[in-house]
Amino acid sequence: MIIERVNRARIPTVFPFRIFAVSGGLMCWGLDFAAVYRQSATYVDRILRGTKASDLPIQAPNKFELVINLKTAKAFGFKVPPTLLALADEMIE
Repeated sequence: MIIERVNRARIPTVFPFRIFAVSGGLMCWGLDFAAVYRQSATYVDRILRGTKASDLPIQAPNKFELVINLKTAKAFGFKVPPTLLALADEMIE
């Protein structure tokens, strides 16, 4: 419903989750959840091997993904710059 309304109003939006871009949103810039899950798995492994959770450093996500929906960009009449396309992890056509 959110995507439908912003697209109808022709408001360019950047969403935090990939599913929004896949569902018709213009763009997504957010966490790469596969990388976050792998990072979490290393923590679980260390805890199961005996490391105290309080001894583990706090970690922040270190990988983000950029997904651009070119179909939506075309519907809005936007020309996505080649430099932005080169940075994209995924382009939906």
